[in-house]
Amino acid sequence: MSWAGAYRKLMQGLEPFAGYILKRRVKSGKEDETRISERKGIASLPRPSGTLIWMHGASVGETSMLLPLIRRLLQDDPALHILVTSGTMTSAQIMKDRLPERAFHQMVPLDGPNFVERFLAHWQPDLAVWAESEIWPNLVLQTKASRAKMALINARMNQSSIDRWRSKRKFARQVFSCFDIILPADTLTHNALKFLDGNVVSQIGNLKTAVPALEFDQAESAKLRQAAGNRPIWLAASTHGPEEADIREAHISGPGRKANALLLWVPRHPERGDDIARLCAGHDIAIRSKGELLTDKTSIYIMDTLGEMGLALDLADVAFVGGSLHASLTGHNPLEPARAGVPILTGPHVGSFTEIYAELLNHNAAMRVKSAKQLEKSVMSLLMDRAGARQMAGRAKLLAQESDQVLDYTIAKLRALL
Repeated sequence: MSWAGAYRKLMQGLEPFAGYILKRRVKSGKEDETRISERKGIASLPRPSGTLIWMHGASVGETSMLLPLIRRLLQDDPALHILVTSGTMTSAQIMKDRLPERAFHQMVPLDGPNFVERFLAHWQPDLAVWAESEIWPNLVLQTKASRAKMALINARMNQSSIDRWRSKRKFARQVFSCFDIILPADTLTHNALKFLDGNVVSQIGNLKTAVPALEFDQAESAKLRQAAGNRPIWLAASTHGPEEADIREAHISGPGRKANALLLWVPRHPERGDDIARLCAGHDIAIRSKGELLTDKTSIYIMDTLGEMGLALDLADVAFVGGSLHASLTGHNPLEPARAGVPILTGPHVGSFTEIYAELLNHNAAMRVKSAKQLEKSVMSLLMDRAGARQMAGRAKLLAQESDQVLDYTIAKLRALL
């Protein structure tokens, strides 16, 4: 039996347990109970008439990256509709708030063949677009069988993912050959997909460089800035559990104690706000999701709310991009602070964004830290040297703006498939 056949049989055998698995995820806050049927391929909306593009991204970063594409495609074709799927509650909420008219969101079905069949039978997409690295084999193979055109855009793989696919190259060839076009985001992915016989068009660069600066409420920013007082502000963005004790230590040893600085703390997963609050017990903290007020005495303001990274970046004098200070992590997108004009700090573990960080570091447009002590010293340095910090941020902003042509190229390739 082929890898594809074995995988299909395995996932079919697991389908009867889906209800139990999803209920457990509901209890742990990882699923929306009202949308469980969507995870089984049962649509909660009717299919609109006419041409339908289906776009899929794993979570917030991938679906947010799709928004400029969605807006441009809809502007160019008033009869077009776009379905967006993702697998997290956070991304679902953000899509609900940000998708334009004629675009709508559904939860992606679990990769059981019967769930996928239901999903495809209802939606019948004309074009299916996957973003980055979210590859579910049954979803890919059955979409191909439905005769929809298929594209994998901004394709990204780290070395461990490449090694896994290479260990079952025949299966990889079956999966990646389904795509009519694959647009890789970096050289590592380009070379890997070429080896795996993917239908690579060219190396076009990272589509995330084409995402505009994040939006925010200017009145809210002014209100928070006034509440914080005339103090320096630094941001710990998209942080994860394994690195957070180091972030706390860096703050209380340096910026918080020596500069009376405010730390804005935005966890990668907003539901972890209470975990950070417990970690920081004994310090003057306020939690945004609980309506606790920021004052000029607050040392740590935990912004555990959805869709407010743009607000945090507007307030920040320096940003540490998390997911990077522990060996188990692989980094997050530094182009959001770059486009906002905020100086960037990162840990050493950035495997998911290697080339972007290499470009930033080579142009002195970001700084790398390897420990809590180095983080403390680097934040202090940038807070004290405002002119140097502005210059570093300016270099990063220019680099982020250089690749806007990536968006035009991607749109042209998708239109050609339609």
